[in-house]
Amino acid sequence: MSGKDFYKIIGKSTFAGTMEKVRIDKWLWSVRIFKSRTLATDACKGGKVKIDGESVKPSYLVAVGELVTVRKDGFNFQYEVRGLIEKRVGAPIAVTCYSDVTPAEERNKYEMWFIQQKTPDGRERGTGRPTKKERREIDKLEF
Repeated sequence: MSGKDFYKIIGKSTFAGTMEKVRIDKWLWSVRIFKSRTLATDACKGGKVKIDGESVKPSYLVAVGELVTVRKDGFNFQYEVRGLIEKRVGAPIAVTCYSDVTPAEERNKYEMWFIQQKTPDGRERGTGRPTKKERREIDKLEF
């Protein structure tokens, strides 16, 4: 028996089609929704991760086809589970394990927020603090 067959028998395989269920915190981390497993676990404990409308613990076993709602940075993202993985993989592979079903209005709201984060007050990065004269001009524009 090869090592690969052994892992299939005990259910520890990292291949998408061979597992039936995976912990939700592991899945959120492995498909790159959270940067670390600790952040994923804390989000679950804080009630920011819901499956079919109900908050779940980090140990909840997620299955293919379930709808996962994640509240992150004040926005509600929705993902449908399409594949199960336990180990963190590259982004091109991770994207195949879920489909983003976030409503368009929520996605647009997030994109607008993200764009504003890049350029606060419309200033170029590295230009430093505005001078007194520039501050007066900014104050005139903003009512």
